[in-house]
Amino acid sequence: MTQFKIATPAGASFTVAGGGYGYEMEPLAGLDAEIAEGPADEDGFIAFAQDADAVYAKGMRFTKKVVDGLPGRCRAIVLGSVGVDSVDIAAATARGMPVTNCPDTFIEEVADHAMMLLLSAHRRTIEQDRMVRENRWREGRPALLGIPRLMGLTLGLIAFGHVARAVAKRAKPFGLRVIAYDPFIEELVMVEHGVLPVTLEDVLSQSDFVSMHAPATPEAESMLTEKHFRQMKKTAIFINTGRGPTVRESGLIQALSEGWIAHAGLDVLEIEPPGNNNPLLGMPNVTLSAHTASASSRFDPARKRHVGRELGLILSGKWPMSCVNPSVLAKSDLRRWQPVSMERGPNS
Repeated sequence: MTQFKIATPAGASFTVAGGGYGYEMEPLAGLDAEIAEGPADEDGFIAFAQDADAVYAKGMRFTKKVVDGLPGRCRAIVLGSVGVDSVDIAAATARGMPVTNCPDTFIEEVADHAMMLLLSAHRRTIEQDRMVRENRWREGRPALLGIPRLMGLTLGLIAFGHVARAVAKRAKPFGLRVIAYDPFIEELVMVEHGVLPVTLEDVLSQSDFVSMHAPATPEAESMLTEKHFRQMKKTAIFINTGRGPTVRESGLIQALSEGWIAHAGLDVLEIEPPGNNNPLLGMPNVTLSAHTASASSRFDPARKRHVGRELGLILSGKWPMSCVNPSVLAKSDLRRWQPVSMERGPNS
C-alpha cells in the first residue's frame, strides 16, 4: 500500500480519456504516491476519497457537498486548468484547504488565439473564404472596401491579467493603440506595458476591438450585458477567449443581430457545447472556435506536469506554487519554502 493516495474522478478533462498519468507522476517519482481513479458522481467520489491525501480535480464539479465531504487528511485540491470555477473555492477556504490551478501554462497560446480571432474577424476571413468557395470571387474586394486598415485602431482589454498583457504585447507591432480596464490592477502596471488605463465605459466607447479576459468569478458573471454592447461602436468587434459566463449571451446576440456591433470572435460560450438552437451558430458575423484557445502540442504535458509538481510540493509538506486561496496557507501545516522575492506563487 502506498503512503499517499491522490484521488481523482475517472475520465479526463479537456482531452480524450486514456494515456494514464505518466506526466503527473514524473514530479512524484521520489514519493510513495499513486493517483487512483474513483467514481465521477458526488456520493461515489466522496466515499472513494475518504482515505485520500490530496485530490486531483477533473471530470466533475467539486461542489460544497463534495468539498465538505473530503476527509480531514486531504491536504489540497489540485486543478490542471487556469479556471477554477469547477471547484467551490469558498467551501475549500472555509475548510482551510488550498486549491491550486495552472495560471501561467497556456498564456501564449490563448494570446495567439485572441489575436487570430481579432485579425480574422477584422479582415472577414470566414466570409472571404466562403465567397471563393461559392464562386463569388468578385465580391471579395468590395466587401472589404469599407473596412479601415488595422494600424491606428484601438484595442480595449477588459481585465489585465497574464493573457491580456500577452495580447497587448502582440497588438503593439500591428500599430494598435491599447487601452485597458481592470479595477484590481495598479494603473502603473498597465503603463509599464505601454497600455493606457481607462474606465470600462471608455473601453467600450473608444475601442474598435474589445477583448474580454475577465476570469470566471461570481463577481464577473454576466459582467457584460445588453447595456454594455449598446455603448460600443457599430463597427466594433468583440473578442472573448476568457470565460463564456462573463457575458450575458442574449445581449451579445441582440447586439450582433441588430447591428449595435459589427462582429464577434468567440472561443467561449455561456453554455458549452452550445445547443443547436443557439442563434450564434447561424450568424455570418460571428467567428467561433470550440474553447480551444489553450490547445497546442504542449497542452497536456505542461499542465499535467504542473499538477504533479503541485502535488509533490503539497505531499512533501510545502506550500504549492499556484494557490488561488492563499489565505489558508499560513494557517495550514504546510511550510513556506519559496524565496521572499518571487514573480509568482501564493503571495503574488
